[in-house]
Amino acid sequence: MKWFTNLALLCGVTVLVQGYTPFSNRRPVTSNNSNYYYDDNRPVDLGTRIDPTPGQRKGYYGGDYVSSTSPFEIVYEWKIFDYEYPSTTERRAAIASGEYIQENTMPLGIDAYKNRFFISIPRWKTGTPATLVSVDLPSRDKSPLLRPYPNWGFHTTPTNPDCTKFMSVFRIHIDDCGRLWAIDAGMVNTTSTPNLVCPPKIVVFDLATDRHILTFPIPDGQIKEDSLYTSILVDIRDGKCDDAHAYVTDVWRNGLWVFSLGKRRSWRTSNYFMLPNPHACEYSFHNQLTYQWTDGIFGTALGLEDVRGDRLLYFHPMSSFGEFSVPTSILQNETIWTQGINVNTQFKQVGDRGVNSQSSTSGIDRDGVLFYTLVNQDAIGCWDTNKPLVPNNIHHVDQNRVFFSFPNDIKVDKATDQGVWVLANNLPLYLYTGLDYSQVNVRILRAGTKNAVRDTVCDPRNRGNMVWG
Repeated sequence: MKWFTNLALLCGVTVLVQGYTPFSNRRPVTSNNSNYYYDDNRPVDLGTRIDPTPGQRKGYYGGDYVSSTSPFEIVYEWKIFDYEYPSTTERRAAIASGEYIQENTMPLGIDAYKNRFFISIPRWKTGTPATLVSVDLPSRDKSPLLRPYPNWGFHTTPTNPDCTKFMSVFRIHIDDCGRLWAIDAGMVNTTSTPNLVCPPKIVVFDLATDRHILTFPIPDGQIKEDSLYTSILVDIRDGKCDDAHAYVTDVWRNGLWVFSLGKRRSWRTSNYFMLPNPHACEYSFHNQLTYQWTDGIFGTALGLEDVRGDRLLYFHPMSSFGEFSVPTSILQNETIWTQGINVNTQFKQVGDRGVNSQSSTSGIDRDGVLFYTLVNQDAIGCWDTNKPLVPNNIHHVDQNRVFFSFPNDIKVDKATDQGVWVLANNLPLYLYTGLDYSQVNVRILRAGTKNAVRDTVCDPRNRGNMVWG
């Protein structure tokens, strides 16, 4: 604990007890939910959408655009989540028992695949009945009910845990082989008194059949005290689906866990670039509240393959303004990490996004353009990885404090016409002050990747216009 305490002190937070969480000082969440009720078939008043400009053109999935100039359409939005229960009776029983507390559900991760969209909902607080769900894509309803994935039976509860099932999924990744990978942190009540109910694990499904392929618990020796595994990225080369590698971030203990599917082995990697920057621990939400987070490595994205068949992993701590990289060949070499070989020089700082540019997650499209969230700016940024990372080579794709209110996750999908998806969820309000359930609190938006960067410094067609500083 001494190391973790010292790090927190650098960022202005004093840690006094074991099991510290950045959310420990949150205030109770209050709900304005009196006008929400359930009839015999489905929820009523799921939330009237804010129509930014009525009558405007529709997006790829039939949603309204954020504005007349925005490349992003609003695909889904909710005032508050609700689940698709087998019956009204079962839903009421879940509420009565406390298994389902509607205002305690808050999404964190997203991904899209063909005609389905997937959302992870960690067990931040008690009352989340299913931690991974899907909805139709496109959906007739802009605020659809959530269907537990793959079914209700694969979700366990903290009060009667079955650790072979889902406990608390933080984020997901759909790979090039049509498989869904989930990182299940196994931790519940993350916002108050974190409780590691089950060992953290990765769980994999074949989306063609929804068949459960693999569960691999992270070995005890690769878990540190206060570890929290939150994001997952899967690396596949030349269509070799059985030789995949997964990279999983440990945000509270600043490491990257690597899993080899072919070997069924795993190891832990680390570097000082995975630590938070003490100057980037301060956050502000709409000038309404300020808070401090000490989150380490958080966002990861895979660069394009080079002539040697290697590729860079781009990464950044959330509490940081910088972007860093390391060859994946270094991460995939188990011997380096089990024998303690010094490879620090292989880790590079790629550049800096500028002050107030804390980012949660990122993703790279087929043209090598990296998209990233800007949580302090309610914005989405882009950078062409073929250019130096300097201020003149980055661009705000869109910025809007209503529609991108705390953009928490971003994914670049595998579709032929690639899209970049954003989850905006007002997370600081959920954690610290409470949400207003008369307003839309969660939005999922999409833009075509090419349209998002057209005629900007991120447009691959503009690579002749190189700026070095």
